[in-house]
Amino acid sequence: MPRGDGTGPTGKGPRGGGGGGVGQGGQGRGRMGGYAAGPDGNCICPACGKKVEHQRGVACNTLKCPECKAEMTREV
Repeated sequence: MPRGDGTGPTGKGPRGGGGGGVGQGGQGRGRMGGYAAGPDGNCICPACGKKVEHQRGVACNTLKCPECKAEMTREV
């Protein structure tokens, strides 16, 4: 029996709710459930600090630093 006080199941009450979940809303989720930094930004060397422009479609960790040859990482 309905109570009429809005305390029913999530998304089913008189307040017009259409679901009670939290959406992803474009928060940068990438393939395989990971988070992506997007196409812009820089790759940075954690050893010497050298920055190079990120290239779309090329993961920073596949690049070697032009200065010291260490593996690059994405700048946050």
